[in-house]
Amino acid sequence: MSSVEALILGIIQGLTEFLPVSSSGHLELAKVLFGSNALPKESLLFTVLLHLATALSTVVLYRKDLFQLFSKAVAREKLAVHFSFAIILSMVPAALVGFFLEDFIDSLFSGNTLLVGAMLIVTAGLLYVADKPQSSENNLTHKRALLIGIAQAIAILPGISRSGATISTAVLLGVQREQAARFSFLMVVPLIFGKIAKDLLSGDLLQTAIDPLHLVLGFTAAFISGLLACSWMIALVKRSKLIYFSLYCLLAGSIALLMTLFS
Repeated sequence: MSSVEALILGIIQGLTEFLPVSSSGHLELAKVLFGSNALPKESLLFTVLLHLATALSTVVLYRKDLFQLFSKAVAREKLAVHFSFAIILSMVPAALVGFFLEDFIDSLFSGNTLLVGAMLIVTAGLLYVADKPQSSENNLTHKRALLIGIAQAIAILPGISRSGATISTAVLLGVQREQAARFSFLMVVPLIFGKIAKDLLSGDLLQTAIDPLHLVLGFTAAFISGLLACSWMIALVKRSKLIYFSLYCLLAGSIALLMTLFS
């Protein structure tokens, strides 16, 4: 991996973690284009740092919300406790899938452009439906949080956008758009930190060797692009502009399928 590739992968991770176009799908396509099919195994530390960067960008952007939520939850204010429990519930499906199906999930991340292309087209359909005018008067109940969490678990598939799936599900359930985006971005932070802790405890990170410059470039690119993408996404969701991402995912998915057909 060169410095340019590290920078590009960081930008891809930062942008696509929050924009509804599937970060995992784009990283898989990038690996195929770069000819780096073994990147996740050989550079686990790099992958972990990219995810850490995007998690930190969410924490920075929502630092006031997180501080208030934590303070009010400690004080046992009803709404804060309710929202905190909703986040915990939303984590359960993805955590169970990750725990019981880890080997199967890992097998999907092998430059499979056919799967990525098909799932990007599924993402396009989700975004198209969610962009239509929807009733947005429902509160974020624990049942709705669990359903959004199931959407997040399904989005483990490369090509299914996590933010696209969770925001679309929330909007289709009648949750107000801005609250849907806020919940989507906050609900993934504990999962990312949990995955990072798991990787640290496993000792696998110590077995990876990568140029420190590449780590710095990738982390910085992912963090800055993540901040920009998260802010932009919130504004777009409020204005019902998901159709543009739907068209992009349809195009990207079609290209991925053509890559498979002619490879």
